[in-house]
Amino acid sequence: MQVDELLKPFPIKEFHPFPRALMGPGAHEMIGPEALKAGFHKTLVMTSGLRGTDVVHKIVESMKYHGLEVVVYDKVESNPKDYNVMDAVALYQDNKCDSFVSIGGGSSHDACKGARISVAHDGRNVNEFEGFNKSENPKNPPHIAVSTTAGTGSETSWAYVITDTTTDPDQPHKYVAFDDASVTTLAIDDPVLYYDLPVDYTAQCGFDVLAHASEPYVSRLNFEPSLGNALRAVQLTAQNLRQATWNGQDLAGREGMMYAQYIAAQAFNSGGLGIIHSISHAVSAFYDTHHGLNNAIALPRVWAFNMPTQYKRFAEMAAVMGVDTYGMTDVQAADAALEAAIRLLRDVGITEKFTDVTKDSYSKNRLGEGPTKYYAERGVIKGDKDDIDKVTNHVLGDACTPGNAKECTFETVRPVVEHCFNGDLDDLLS
Repeated sequence: MQVDELLKPFPIKEFHPFPRALMGPGAHEMIGPEALKAGFHKTLVMTSGLRGTDVVHKIVESMKYHGLEVVVYDKVESNPKDYNVMDAVALYQDNKCDSFVSIGGGSSHDACKGARISVAHDGRNVNEFEGFNKSENPKNPPHIAVSTTAGTGSETSWAYVITDTTTDPDQPHKYVAFDDASVTTLAIDDPVLYYDLPVDYTAQCGFDVLAHASEPYVSRLNFEPSLGNALRAVQLTAQNLRQATWNGQDLAGREGMMYAQYIAAQAFNSGGLGIIHSISHAVSAFYDTHHGLNNAIALPRVWAFNMPTQYKRFAEMAAVMGVDTYGMTDVQAADAALEAAIRLLRDVGITEKFTDVTKDSYSKNRLGEGPTKYYAERGVIKGDKDDIDKVTNHVLGDACTPGNAKECTFETVRPVVEHCFNGDLDDLLS
């Protein structure tokens, strides 16, 4: 059943499963014994390669030391593409593997989750499973997800996001698949693995966490079991992201963000998301920009858009973000939450609008490098009418949009999108 169907006629809300998890410094060293315990024999490791680090090498060698055979697919791209998934599926089948390990951030985990679903359906194209619980075989190969970023929470959620490169080059498409069968077998979160994250990437991933936390807190699903985790994740992000960004070897900051991203994902897993994510999916579909960066730019605009429907919830977020809300009305405190989010964005050095993003803006930025004709021809984000209209239409078709706090139409969402491209954040504070 689609989310919009659940919102209207039914009071029943679904709590989706989480995997078992190992969390804390040194947790990644348990992967060999845990893989053996789960029955792994010949494993396909899916990763971006994490070039410039030895993380993949150390984990693969540890698995081999414990007697496991390992095949490595290290070509997962940021905003993983359908062909990344299907190339990995072919490698898995050709080598007669029986299990998966993903190492990296959301891209590696999402591509691996899609590959597992495809393998369980005899190699059918991953794009066939867009939507909600489209898989027909609930059993697929076991999967251990080892996170090297504090961002997506994909290692614990039922969602994975894939870019479909088979669509019209002028209308690229990035979609979310939600599937209980895609939930990993084991999540491993080790803050020590985050030490190698670049400053800018740490900041962007942190705003992915803040989006994951804040959207279910104000979602129309209003799912009570998600609210506590959502609010706590907002608090942990406000308390730890600056330190994790600017002092990346600080264990307390890295560990705080590890827990923030994990419980934020548990919040949205059943509590829903909104158009922060819909805008991010659309912009990365067209430009292949980083998901966390997109979320960071969209978040203040979407908070301002949604605030009239949820002043009290935004006021509560202000308090956990460190704002002294004593004596404020809910409206005043909600405005203070928005100001605190913008302050955090500026403190960690994130670009404030899409038209200021260039090819060299960030270490993980793939602007203009995507696989379709559209990317090559539009390597610069123009923010013109064509950009804004196409992104707005993509947003309205995104699976995250029905949970947004405020009703979304082309007429109401287009100004939000236009502000993301061209607007000044100070305008939101006036």
